[in-house]
Amino acid sequence: MMIRKANQNDRELVVSILWQAFKENKSVNYIAGKEEKSIRFLIEYSFERCIESGEVFISTDLKAVAMIQFQYQKKFTWKGIISDLKLILNTIGWTNIPKTLARESFIKKHYPKSPFTYLWYIGVDPKVQGNGLGTQLLKHVLFYSKTLKRPVYLETTLGKNINWYLKHGFKIYSKSDRFGFPLNFLRTE
Repeated sequence: MMIRKANQNDRELVVSILWQAFKENKSVNYIAGKEEKSIRFLIEYSFERCIESGEVFISTDLKAVAMIQFQYQKKFTWKGIISDLKLILNTIGWTNIPKTLARESFIKKHYPKSPFTYLWYIGVDPKVQGNGLGTQLLKHVLFYSKTLKRPVYLETTLGKNINWYLKHGFKIYSKSDRFGFPLNFLRTE
């Protein structure tokens, strides 16, 4: 499997793959609820953020996607403010802003001050999961981040994913049940 950087033309495909992979994810549901439209908008928002200050990788067979972000490259822009407002209107809702901000603040406290690669999403089309596509994509992200001399950080709510990440060199450095579901923080060395 070959991997390439995604671009704006890949947006809908990326969103479709990740929506299918994350529609039952407790952390995503905590922010976006369970409606397809809201989850898709959250992933579209994430896609745009990663295009701006990170990378989006897609397999050339168009079945696997990873979105990474470089937190230190995030900049204050009017485009970003407008994007945040659209996220509030289309996904979070005004009443859920405090809950969402509390979650984001809690998660960010677990990150280092030095540059790192944040693996925001990695997903494979459910019809072809279990065939090694996710592993190949994760190895690509790890190699890419290693060339930048940065550790990779992520969080997951899925117990079945933890062993997969551990097998690929991640270590659990913190856990929390603060939001009503297990949230595991992992990083590479």
